[in-house]
Amino acid sequence: PMLASVVHQENVVALTKAPMTQTLNKKMKSVSTIAYIGLGSNLSQPIKQVQSAISEIEKIAQSNIVNVSSLYLSKPMGPQDQDDYINAVLAIETTLTPLELLDALQDIENKAGRVRKENRWGARILDLDIILFGNEIINSERLIVPHYGMKEREFVLLPLAEIAANLILPSPKVTDRKSVKLLSQNIANNSIVKLPLN
Repeated sequence: PMLASVVHQENVVALTKAPMTQTLNKKMKSVSTIAYIGLGSNLSQPIKQVQSAISEIEKIAQSNIVNVSSLYLSKPMGPQDQDDYINAVLAIETTLTPLELLDALQDIENKAGRVRKENRWGARILDLDIILFGNEIINSERLIVPHYGMKEREFVLLPLAEIAANLILPSPKVTDRKSVKLLSQNIANNSIVKLPLN
């Protein structure tokens, strides 16, 4: 009888553990992350390109846009014999992995007619960059997060500060964990213009 009781108790424990494990796995799969996407265009009606890209990003599976900055008019970083850029930053809540989100964004770029050239500073119809993905630090062949150039780019920091000023940039070094608000206040604006809402 004692042995039967122990076996019965073990069976009860095994039965109660199984559904708990499944629930935990379901929760892990549904954990969401807030990512920040930088948008830019200076070809083929740039305002329309950025607005269309925002609409397409809203359709990405397992994701939902939670905030969008104003549009900004900025000077090109590369050759100056090209048109000014339209830029924006949006926040998206997603359960996708960073690379799954990157694939979705590059698919939107490709459908818009983006052609990847050797000249990284040249004009482009659409540029979508993951600038932050939660507090993750990613350094892979396809993706670097936080975006390697965001601290020096007013067309990233100013729109980002508009929607997430209190964000602290993740970094292995404590001294490099700066707030977006502080970085945006200390960067030269390079004649960037915040466009009025229509």
